[in-house]
Amino acid sequence: MPKSPTKRRPLTRAALTESAWVLFTEKGFHATSISDIVERAGLTRGAFYSNYRDKEELFLTLYDTHTDRLLTELEDATSRPEPGKHPLVQLQERIACRTQEERQWFLVSMEFTLHAARHPVVAEQLAVHEERLTQGLTEVLTAALARTGSRPVVPTDGLTRLLVALFEGLTAQRLIHGTAHHTQDLVPQVIHALTGPAHATTASGVQAEPGPDGPQS
Repeated sequence: MPKSPTKRRPLTRAALTESAWVLFTEKGFHATSISDIVERAGLTRGAFYSNYRDKEELFLTLYDTHTDRLLTELEDATSRPEPGKHPLVQLQERIACRTQEERQWFLVSMEFTLHAARHPVVAEQLAVHEERLTQGLTEVLTAALARTGSRPVVPTDGLTRLLVALFEGLTAQRLIHGTAHHTQDLVPQVIHALTGPAHATTASGVQAEPGPDGPQS
């Protein structure tokens, strides 16, 4: 018995996202057309438009899938801290272990980011999905620091944004320069500089408690 449209929809969407991911990594976002996507998936343009408004919406579906997978992996790493290792360094190393996958994602997502920067409506849509990722990463970082009695010296969401910017910047440098600049130690150095014991003491020996906008100096 043929599957109903409702039952076919998840299969159709999966075929379209898989096709798009392969093509985006091979050809790039701009060079991939909707016709390319449906042809590789063995579907029709009608099937595409019954599931996605445009190529941008399909990319944002891939963005959410990447976000969910990344957060799940980092939450798993947080639940199993390595003795003697800074929790955020452990998370950074967990991401670094996915080098090839992250390299592919970085190239596709950076191309889409530039595309969004030139199209305000797309930029607004991307910002919503990026904020969801930032909130998820902030929760993971908060849990990781709490497990080891550490705290950030800046608000945790600010720390998240700084680390994402640093990771993306260093990834771009490595793609251009390779490993010649030996930047692999920079992230751990920044992490150690931006975090400290949860109950640091002042020169007078009084414990300094974080204020509403982060730890006070």
